Order: sequence, then structure tokens, then C-alpha cells
Amino acid sequence: MKVTLKDGSVKEYDSKKSIIDIAKDISEGLARNVVAGEVNGVMHDLRDEIGSDCELNLITLKDEKGLSVIRHTTSHVLAQAVKRVFPQSKLAIGPSIAEGFYYDFEHEPFSRDDLDKLEAEMKKIIKEGEAIERFELPREEAIKFMEEKNEPYKVELIKDLPEGEKISFYKQGDFTDLCAGPHLQRTKDIKAFKLVSSSMAYWRGDSNKARLQRIYGTAYNSKEELEAYLKHLEDIKLRDHNKLGREMELFTTVDVVGQGLPLMLPKGTKMIQKLQRWIEDLEDNEWGYVRTKTPLMAKSDLYKISGHWDHYQDGMFILGDPQHDGEILALRPMTCPFQYYVYKNTQKSYRDLPYRMGETSTLFRNEDSGEMHGLTRVRQFTISEGHNVIRPDQAEEELQSCLNLAIYVLETLGLRDDITFRLSKWDKNNKEKYLGDEAYWEGTQAALRNILVEKGLPFTEADGEAAFYGPKIDIQAKNVYGKEDTMITIQLDAAIAENFDLYYIDQNGAKVRPYIVHRTSLGCYERTLAWLIEKYAGKFPTWLCPEQVRILPISDKYADYANSVLKELKKNGIDATVDTRTEKIGFKIRDARLARLPYMLVVGEKEEAEGSVSVRSRFAGDEGSKKLSDFVDMICKEIRTKEIRKEEVTE
Repeated sequence: MKVTLKDGSVKEYDSKKSIIDIAKDISEGLARNVVAGEVNGVMHDLRDEIGSDCELNLITLKDEKGLSVIRHTTSHVLAQAVKRVFPQSKLAIGPSIAEGFYYDFEHEPFSRDDLDKLEAEMKKIIKEGEAIERFELPREEAIKFMEEKNEPYKVELIKDLPEGEKISFYKQGDFTDLCAGPHLQRTKDIKAFKLVSSSMAYWRGDSNKARLQRIYGTAYNSKEELEAYLKHLEDIKLRDHNKLGREMELFTTVDVVGQGLPLMLPKGTKMIQKLQRWIEDLEDNEWGYVRTKTPLMAKSDLYKISGHWDHYQDGMFILGDPQHDGEILALRPMTCPFQYYVYKNTQKSYRDLPYRMGETSTLFRNEDSGEMHGLTRVRQFTISEGHNVIRPDQAEEELQSCLNLAIYVLETLGLRDDITFRLSKWDKNNKEKYLGDEAYWEGTQAALRNILVEKGLPFTEADGEAAFYGPKIDIQAKNVYGKEDTMITIQLDAAIAENFDLYYIDQNGAKVRPYIVHRTSLGCYERTLAWLIEKYAGKFPTWLCPEQVRILPISDKYADYANSVLKELKKNGIDATVDTRTEKIGFKIRDARLARLPYMLVVGEKEEAEGSVSVRSRFAGDEGSKKLSDFVDMICKEIRTKEIRKEEVTE
């Protein structure tokens, strides 16, 4: 057989060879560093044998895929430690992930002390240096093996494997786990690891299934790499919106108010107000939207027409008992069915379309308690929602327009480079969840796919992520911890108009069903604020800052002049305050810097006499003395153009 290596060279053998034996044949040094083999693009364990012509890429400790093997093996060492320290716990799954690994257990919540105990036990296991052995069992024997170990989650996983699938296990000392591999050959090959945190997780990600406890960890090929990552973790904790947003007094939560119901404090409210006013003016004045304001609740009759009652009832807050009360109301989870009746209020002709309705919509969704986090996953939120009623021949142009608007908004906020695109499709194996037939879904999905392709945007496709009435272009972003959320969505709906008897009069006088584009231009204001906090670490562009300028009088003698400066700034729409505290000017400057303010204006005898201000900024430090009118012109231009000024100095 001929084995073609990554560099193009070919090794020939007259009998089967394991991947590790091929590595040894090349060099003993390579064999010491190789952790897996990629055979014709598929990852394999070193112990696997090759018996036919193939392409072989030997994966070493230094490769990204090699790092994944190290982390996967470390997750098994964690599971072994958990079974030693907490023998009554049950094993679920433990994959490697982008920056480490996790393992899920049926167990009480783990404390930091528990994680420290487990780390100590893991070090013992690694020091023991047991060989890691792979073996396979027939299906029934595999089930019996895990039943005898009283591991119900593993039994379920085996039973769900297709008939004829190889069922492999990995054994290290007194511990055996169901796993496809690949793994390191010895536990002692793990050089550096850390257990980072723990949290609740659902078995198989389903909130209707068992609650498990997930332990997150990471592993690297050297202590230096691990230390660098841990430092990175500390840095991103400083950006965590749930921590930083509270420290900056942007929002808070209160137990008696309820989980997933954040209170926006004055500063956070000011920021959302600025975003909201910008988006409303942008849509109405430049993108052709009319503004609506619709109720926060409706009778169940409305949601039955729209299909939400059948497809989305579990996610709704229902007021009343459907079994006993004559009239049942529900808080709205989305605005579309309300806006359809705005459209229906007057008859429309083909000349009236597109008819674009925008609304700053407060919505309510019954999120599971385990899913809620800060501002990114809440039970009440506000979005820049819109529904564009269009003729079928306008679909391509309107979808492009909605995508262009979303990209413009992201570019203005400085977020364009932080996003990815996803085509969210139906699940053809679960057709009862959706309106329309297969031809409908293939057609609408193709329309969205073509838009992304024509604009040259790289994207992924995800089955089962569509709305029940149509596919979506989802604009995705990750938080500081790497969790991905949908920030903006654009959906094509060619089905729902029938339910609501929506129509327009065409040029022949006939009634025709329109299409509807469901879209957001900014998405959820709360989630966007969380994203901005983490993106800028609280150092927002000037136009977005709740406090743009702080005036610092050198002493009480200049308080009147400071207040006259304040009056002039406020007259020009600038958010400013005066620091009237009887503190030294150096203290006031440091305090303003810690508050991440864009500008500080120091005023004293000279400034009062000249009608000037001494400007300090977080961008350039000491910017010298400027006439007050010149400073006003400068900052007003910065705010008007929404400039994202770069920091050129670090004070």
C-alpha cells in the first residue's frame, strides 16, 4: 500500500501498519510528538491500522487538532477524578471545545473547593502515568458493560448509535469511558491543565431533560501557554458585561423583581435611548419605514391565527387558565401578528409595496431559568423590529436592503468585524414544526442563500434553526467567553399571509398574497448593550456615552464658570456634568479616567478669563487649551458623525 504524507512524500508497505508504527518509521522524534492521524481527512487514533492506499497527516502536540486531543484526554482524566472523589456521580459527555473542554455529570453543583480537590486528584492520575488503551465491544455487550457500571447516560448514548456502528471505549487504570477518540497514549503526556468553572447544563441541551453539572477546563502543551491563557481569562473577566455593566451602574438585577428582568439604571437607560432614537430616525428618514405602536398583549385568538399558539406556546407568558377562563390573554413574544392588522387597516395596491413597518417592540419570552444571563438572555427585552410587506418580485431587492441596513448599523457601531453569518433552515426530519411543504422551504432557503452568495459573505448553514414560518439569515456574535448568540435576524415568510388574509391589488385588479420580510436592524437593545460593553470594555464611542464630558473646576471659585460651560454644552445636546466636590484636581482627573469618560474639561482662572477650557481626553491625554466654541464644534462633529476615535495614549 502507498501512504502519501502531508509533504507529498510516499511511504510504501506490504502489510497493514498502525499510525504510530508509520510515525516511528519516519522518525522516533516524530513518534514521541504525534498524537493522532488524519486519514483521508478523518481523524484516527494512533492505534488504528491502515490497510490501503491513503493520504495521512500526522497530528502532533503542536497542531491545533493535536491540542484538541490533549484536551479530550484531559476531560477523561477529569471524569476519572470525579468518579474517585464523588463515586456516586454519573457520567454524561466530555468533549473538547474551542478553548478547552468540559464534562457533564449528574451531581450536586460543584464549588470552587470541589474543583480544587478534583485538580489535585487529576495531578495524581497524571503522575500515575497509566497507559490509555482502546477496545471495542459489540452493541449488546457495550450496553451491558455500562449498565453494570450504573452509567445510564452512557447506556442511552450507545442505544442511540446506528446499527453496525463501532462502539469503542478507552481505559486508563481503574477508569473506562465510552468514546470514539482519539486520545493520547499515556496520561502523563498531559503537561498543563486548569479547571476553570462549573455551571448547570441540560442533558443533550434539552430543558425538558435532566439537569447536569458541567465542569469547564482547559489544557495546553506547556505551562507557559496555560499561564498566557489564564491571563487572557482574567482580561476577559474585566470585559464581562454582567460584571462591568453593574460596576459602571448601567443595569442591575433584584431578586424580588425576578430573574431575567434587569433594571436599566439611568446611565444604561441613556445609552439605550441614544441607540433607539438613532435607529428610529435612521429607519424612518432614510430607509422608508412607517412607525407603529401596538399592544403588549393580545387574546389567544390572535396567536392561534398566527400559529404561535401551536408552535410557540411554551415560550409565552399566558394570562388566565385556558381550561376555565372564557378570554385568555398572552404577553406578546413578537410583534408580527399585530403589525399585520396595521397593514390590513387600509387596502393596498401593488404601487404601495414595499410597505415597511418599524416598531421599537418590547417582547416577553418565557426563558428557562438556567438559560438566562445578564442582558444577553432575559424574559423581557426590546428590539428594533420590522415587518416589510412586499410583492414576490421584490423579495431579492428587499432582502438585500434589509441586509445592507443591518451591516450599516454594525459598521457604525464598530462591530462589523465581530460577526458571522448563518443561514438558518428548517429540519426536514421534523416537518410538523413548520408551516409549508418541502418545496416552499427549499425555495425560500435558496432565496436567502443567493443573497449571501451574491454579496460574497461567508456563511454557515444550520438545520432546525429556522422560524416555524420561514428561513432566516442570522447575524451571529460571540461574547467574551465564546458563547454565540443571534444579534440580528432577517427572515423570509411566504406562508403567513394566507392565515391573516393579507393581500394587495395587482395591476390587473386581482387580490394577490404578499410575502413578508421579518427583520431587525439592530436586534435586541439589551443584548446589543451587553455586546458593546464587552467590545469596548466600557470605553464607548463618545456619541454613545451616557456622560460625554465632565467639567472639573480647580476650586470652588470657578464653579460659576464651570456651570456656564455646562449650560453651553447642554444647549448643544452634549451630556455633561460638573464635578463640584472639594477634592484636588488630580483626584478628580483620576476619578474621571476610571469612569472611562471621553472628555474632561479643567477650568480655572486662565480658562475663565479667556473663555476657554483645558481639554483632557482618554484618546490623546492632554489636548491643551481650546476656546469653548471650538471644543463644542469638535465634539458635536464627533457625535454627529458617530466617529469611533482611537486611543493614542495610555495614561
